[in-house]
Amino acid sequence: MLLITRKSGDTVRIAESSLVAGKVVPSAPARRRGPSASYAELAHVSTRAWRPVESEMLGAWELRAASGFTRRANSVLPLGDPGMPLPAALDVVRRWYGDRGLPAYVQTATGAEGTQELLCAELERLGWVREVSAEMWVGALAPVADRGEGAGVVLSREADEAWLARYQRKGVSEVALKVLGSGPSVWFATVPGAGGGAPAAIGRCVVDGRWAGFGAVEVDPALRRQGLATRVMTALARRALDEGASAAWLHVEAENAGAREMYAGMGFGAHHSYHHYRSA
Repeated sequence: MLLITRKSGDTVRIAESSLVAGKVVPSAPARRRGPSASYAELAHVSTRAWRPVESEMLGAWELRAASGFTRRANSVLPLGDPGMPLPAALDVVRRWYGDRGLPAYVQTATGAEGTQELLCAELERLGWVREVSAEMWVGALAPVADRGEGAGVVLSREADEAWLARYQRKGVSEVALKVLGSGPSVWFATVPGAGGGAPAAIGRCVVDGRWAGFGAVEVDPALRRQGLATRVMTALARRALDEGASAAWLHVEAENAGAREMYAGMGFGAHHSYHHYRSA
C-alpha cells in the first residue's frame, strides 16, 4: 500500500498496483504566494499539531483532555452538529470533563467564513464565560525561510532537557511531553546558551501536508531584539520546506506586540480569532 498526503494534510491509502504514473510537482512558484484556507482546514491542522492524550466524539464535536496541560488540549472543538440540542450537549461536556477533574471549556472561533459567532452568542447567553482569546495568523512559508541562514540553530525530533529549560511552562509532565511531541512531523529548535546554560532561544514546528505550524518560540529575556527568534523560525521553515510544506500558521496573543510586529514583518496576517469559554 502507498500513503498519499493531500494538501489538506489528510492521508489516504491506495494500492501500489493501481499507480500508473507519478511525478514531482514543482513547488517553487506556488510557495511564494500567501495561502488561502478555510477555518475548518486550519482547525483540523492546528488540532493535529497539538493532540490531547484522550478524546471522544460527540457528533461533530471533539472532546479533548490532557490532564489540564493547556486549554487547547483540554477543550471541546466544535466543528459541526453535536447531534443533540445545545443545552443537552453542554451537559454532556460538563459531565465528561467533571469525570476527569477538569473544568469544561469550549474552543470557538470568530472572524472567518465558517466560524462560530452564533455559538459564541449562545454560550454567553447560557452563562459560559470567555476567558482567553488569541488569533491564528497565516502566511507563505518561503519568505520565513528566506530571512536568513538559521545559523547556530540545532534541530531535534524531541524536546530534550535543554529545550525544556527554556520552555515557559515549568515542571513539564509526561502528559505534557506527549502533547508537545504530537503531530505528523514535529521538530524542536534550540539555540544553545552560553556556558552550557539554558538555551538562548527555542521553537517548535509541526509539518502537516502543505502546512507548517509554529509555536513555543521563546527567547531569553536578556537576549531579546537580537534576531534569535528569527533564526529559530528560519531554521524550522527551511526544514518544513524540505518536507514539502508551502504555507505556515501560528497563534499570537493580542497583547504580545513584539511577536505581532515580528510575524507581520515575516508576511503573516490574521485569519481568525479563537476563544475559550468556560462553564460558569
